[in-house]
Amino acid sequence: MGRWALDVAFVWKAALTLGLVLLYYCFSIGITFYNKWLTKSFHFPLFMTMLHLAVIFLFSALSRALVQCSSHRARVVLSWTDYLRRVAPTALATALDVGLSNWSFLYITVSLYTMTKSSAVLFILIFSLIFKLEELRAALVLVVLLIAGGLFMFTYKSTQFNVEGFALVLGASFIGGIRWTLTQMLLQKADLGLQNPIDTMFHLQPLMFLGLFPLFAVFEGLHLSTSEKIFRFQDPGLLLWVLGSLLLGGILAFGLGFSEFLLVSRTSSLTLSIAGIFKEVCTLLLAAHLLGDQISLLNWLGFALCLSGISLHVALKALHSRGTVASSPRLSITDCPAIQPPLTSCCCRWGHVPDGSGPLRGYRVSNYGVSTPR
Repeated sequence: MGRWALDVAFVWKAALTLGLVLLYYCFSIGITFYNKWLTKSFHFPLFMTMLHLAVIFLFSALSRALVQCSSHRARVVLSWTDYLRRVAPTALATALDVGLSNWSFLYITVSLYTMTKSSAVLFILIFSLIFKLEELRAALVLVVLLIAGGLFMFTYKSTQFNVEGFALVLGASFIGGIRWTLTQMLLQKADLGLQNPIDTMFHLQPLMFLGLFPLFAVFEGLHLSTSEKIFRFQDPGLLLWVLGSLLLGGILAFGLGFSEFLLVSRTSSLTLSIAGIFKEVCTLLLAAHLLGDQISLLNWLGFALCLSGISLHVALKALHSRGTVASSPRLSITDCPAIQPPLTSCCCRWGHVPDGSGPLRGYRVSNYGVSTPR
């Protein structure tokens, strides 16, 4: 009887994990193909991103209100001083990362975007070393070489290579390295009380919106104001279709963060990191099958080399985390479902930060606010 109960519990946990991974895949892969699909007909990616940020903020505000009503506990609200001095740098870096990433879809394929965006891990490691969040080790040098070599092989003689789009997404990856380093430093400040992803999203989105607005005003403002798809519309049906499509993207972005949150809180950040690796493979296969992206054997070998570097990084993080837990009885964020991070591709990260002094672990890269470094 006892063994039967254990078998049922194991099957239930496996089924739950699989279901959560599939939910995460639906939102994560879905928003990537959504962005590419929408930018084919709606050439205002910065405006699209700002609308998504507004939707995420509204959903996070609603979630905070519901949680507060059910728990009868007030949610954290930062002072203007802390908000502008300590949160604004992270919000600005995140806004540029997300904005440039979505902008690149005007020029490059989903496969090139996926591969180049994976190089963000390389910049995260570099900035972690600069800010002394990581110690220089031979294994980290190997990770950097594998990812950089894989990126070079994937883009070498690519038949669908676009310099402008590649520069945008590579710039986004570079800023992403700064973003996640600042995010890690922000979340280590336990006195701010932003360990909950909903609270982090709520505070980040307004500053992200304002940070992206000047870029939007310069590059898209005039064109959007004269576009018949929004302000000078003549067909109400077309306007409703555009607004509905933009709203769908915001829902997908919030759903991605929420699915990440569920997956980590019910399993672990390691599960999310491993799932993220296989998600990249699924994205490339779908891009080749559904969109006709041309991927040569050399490109696939480069992708495999890059994934091997990311996998090595994940394995090193897992071993380091295990050693940290074994040597310290203190609680980590990954042990507490109530304070798991990220919403949104959205907003918050996992890691060992029990007292605000230890480095966060298990990040994975996603968009919109705090997400998941690998």
